[in-house]
Amino acid sequence: MKKLSTFLIGLILANVLHSQEVYQRTTKLMGSRFDFTVVANSEELGNKYITIAIEEISRIEKIISSWDPNSQTSEINNNAGIQPVQVDQELLELVERSIYISKLTDGAFDISYASVDRIWRFDGSMPQIPKEKEIKTSVRKVGYTKIQIDTERSTIFLPESGMKIGFGAIGKGYAADKAKALLQSKGVVAGIINASGDMNTWGKQPDGKQWQVAITNPLNKSKAFARLPISDRAVVTSGNYEKYVTFRGKRYSHIIDPRTGYPSTGIVSVTVFAPKAELADALATSIFVMGTEVGIHLINQLKDVACIIVKDDGSMIYSNHLEKRKI
Repeated sequence: MKKLSTFLIGLILANVLHSQEVYQRTTKLMGSRFDFTVVANSEELGNKYITIAIEEISRIEKIISSWDPNSQTSEINNNAGIQPVQVDQELLELVERSIYISKLTDGAFDISYASVDRIWRFDGSMPQIPKEKEIKTSVRKVGYTKIQIDTERSTIFLPESGMKIGFGAIGKGYAADKAKALLQSKGVVAGIINASGDMNTWGKQPDGKQWQVAITNPLNKSKAFARLPISDRAVVTSGNYEKYVTFRGKRYSHIIDPRTGYPSTGIVSVTVFAPKAELADALATSIFVMGTEVGIHLINQLKDVACIIVKDDGSMIYSNHLEKRKI
């Protein structure tokens, strides 16, 4: 009787899996393109799940967007130098994790970078490099150590007028993580959330194969230099191959070092593999700022994290044992 029951359960599961299909939708959220892929038993369910994910990301955007004047983040920025602002626990914890990553990267990642004066322009309209004094002045209000958090009162305070926080280098990854977790809680067995290059995956395709991720060749965007299987992981690629300026033969990225005000140099693309898109998102930006040697050294010390760096000269640097990791 036990063997028969096991057989029937296996048969039912096989039929369920066989009926599953992939459903996709693309939309604009958080000012960026989001591609949703879910595995479901019907088009109705597939669309339902994707709508749930979109609503979750829209909810997050209303909390963390610095462009929305009604968001809690905007309220924090508007009250800089005036008073602490009470926020949702969710935002408080995101800021705490952001500060942790700032410490981990020695300030290469910093959500208070939103305070920087925008003196660099990467649209071709900048005739020369800004003066050194301007560059130093541009980051005078930047500094994650200034951010004050009161966990008991659930408040965040920026002590200097003009200080700002922003989640441009971590927000899309965080949103992808939250949408993935919500869909999993609803019983969605597999899918991909691609937030403009911040990808989070889980499960497998209906045929049992792993999802495949193409890593864009930064020196030839029409081609991929690698296709890798990925399951229950996040992968984020950050590049400067679209936004940069060149002076005296030196290429300056649009990714600015929040500690110095100078653009990063020497790297054109960073791809990070990590358990969560939030972490991968933040680390990808940080490696640009830290540079190849320091960036690789950091990644090699982090458990279950790997990266690929493409340098200006086209050479690629891999973190330890990348090819042996179960991506």
